[in-house]
Amino acid sequence: MATTALLGTGLLGSGFALKMLERGEDLVVWNRTPDKTAPLVQAGARAAATPADAVADADRVHLVLAEDSAVDAVLSQALPALPQGAWVIDHSTNAPALVAERTARLRAEGVRYVHAPVFMSPRDARNATGLMLLSASDEDAAVLTPILEQMTGRLWHVGERADLAAVHKISGNGMLIALAGTMGDLFAIAQARGLPPDAVIALFDVFRAGGAIPFIGKRVVAAPDMDTSFALTMARKDVRLMIDAAGGPDDLVVLPGLAAAMDKAIEAGLGDKDFAVFAWPGREQ
Repeated sequence: MATTALLGTGLLGSGFALKMLERGEDLVVWNRTPDKTAPLVQAGARAAATPADAVADADRVHLVLAEDSAVDAVLSQALPALPQGAWVIDHSTNAPALVAERTARLRAEGVRYVHAPVFMSPRDARNATGLMLLSASDEDAAVLTPILEQMTGRLWHVGERADLAAVHKISGNGMLIALAGTMGDLFAIAQARGLPPDAVIALFDVFRAGGAIPFIGKRVVAAPDMDTSFALTMARKDVRLMIDAAGGPDDLVVLPGLAAAMDKAIEAGLGDKDFAVFAWPGREQ
């Protein structure tokens, strides 16, 4: 039977591990804090004392670690013991530039390293739902797809470019974090008007703003040259109304930054352009 090693048994890694055990995989686990492997051992995994011990007999290695420094530190310990031909599949959320460098370096050393970050909660990991991204060649993706599809609800092979999955991962997280900040500002408006948060949430049960994200993205790209249907000056007026309705900018997270970016674009002479022009990185050109 093939042996799988999983390094990093936090909430997400533990979810992956329990699902692997449920599928009957021979699983070795390691964590920087050994106590966190105890529930997995009780479920049938074997715990290793070091990363090197964990990967010594592995056909594939899954990394579920906090950041790039942890990935590099763990790999420095694990790689000397890694069997030739074993896969190293990194699910960590990493910096694109470091993923590109790490992939090139490890591939040059003969290590079959790929980056496969996820949009998954611990529950998704446990139930094999959610979304996993994969940066890999077509040949590697063909081998890995049947394996990785067992771990997620959907596997998206984004292409061969080594850092593309990393770019997509932090972009997706950026959208989620920005939405959280924006919702906080909208709750501030509601609170100032004596309304509960549920009143704001009810709006987005009817007004499906999330579906507009691809449209807005295309609009940002096209805004410098497109015909104006909603001028930046008018959008800036609306942002002023939002900040005033919340009682001022002091407790707001996102709206003051948007106002400042819009003011900068208007000062650059773009006030009559489509409103999305303020968000285009080349707006001053």
